[in-house]
Amino acid sequence: MADTPQTMTAITIEGKGGPEVLKPVNLPTPALAQEQVLIKVLAAGINRPDIMQRQGLYPAPKGHSEIPGLEVAGVIAATGPGASRFKPGDKVMALVNGGGYAEFCLAEESCCLPVPENLPMQQAGGFAETFFTVWHNVFERAHLTAGEWFMIHGGTSGIGVTAIQLAKAFGAKVLATAGSEEKCAACRELGADVAVNYRTEDFVEKAKAAAGRPGIKVILDMVGGDYIAKNIACLGDDGRMVNIAYQKGSKAEVDFLRVMLKRLTITGSTLRIRPTEVKGRIARSLEEYVLPLLADGRVKVVLDSTYPMQDAGKAHARMDEGAHIGKIVLTL
Repeated sequence: MADTPQTMTAITIEGKGGPEVLKPVNLPTPALAQEQVLIKVLAAGINRPDIMQRQGLYPAPKGHSEIPGLEVAGVIAATGPGASRFKPGDKVMALVNGGGYAEFCLAEESCCLPVPENLPMQQAGGFAETFFTVWHNVFERAHLTAGEWFMIHGGTSGIGVTAIQLAKAFGAKVLATAGSEEKCAACRELGADVAVNYRTEDFVEKAKAAAGRPGIKVILDMVGGDYIAKNIACLGDDGRMVNIAYQKGSKAEVDFLRVMLKRLTITGSTLRIRPTEVKGRIARSLEEYVLPLLADGRVKVVLDSTYPMQDAGKAHARMDEGAHIGKIVLTL
């Protein structure tokens, strides 16, 4: 830590509300603990939980940084006791529990991955949150396999562009929903077999027409509300639905007779509160199965836009508008 400054610039949330509550401040550089690394941040991705935290709806877990930011990429500045894989100077991308909107960020070493040589750091900064989430929920929890139909709502969100690509890379057929013809075209360019404009088309009808008798086998949903019953209507026998957010609410009226007759599995998860060992295991799976796809260009981190760290408010405003396609990333 000898060469690491004692203070750093970070973005804090002053009060709660719109993007204007994000303010750059000077704070102490965080101190390392057991099996942690300190990353000099070069890029930090923006995610929906950051927006919710800014609005006062999703506080940081107890004991973790209240600075927003759940994913970073940068260079190892220092390592804590017991951290042995990475050394100062190594380029890494990491899933963190907070603290990403800052010049320096702590990460559990097990939740870090090496940055592939051909991956720009801005893209590396938008990797962790969506790839950890999609891999765990679509492939580990829902067990998507080659040849099955997969449906993702919000196909041009950070989660959506990742889910489309990974599902296609592992041989699934993909139906994505999005809110404009431009966004539907972007979904098809990323590999979606069918893209449905949910503002003008009935995605249940489109899903049944595309998937036929077998039906959709796996759905990743961030919408909730009335989508829950519609998703159940789309699923075929032995289908699986995973909820990772509830933008339209977490309550729904559901006819569970359909669940029983079609032998459906309905589950959900949130990543931020999971133990470090769980996230570390996901990181190792990503390193084995996904980093090779990233390294050779079969899968990419889709960037919508980048903003300097001090313009975090402008970056949040871009996400609030809902027009983005892919990841919004802060740079230093």
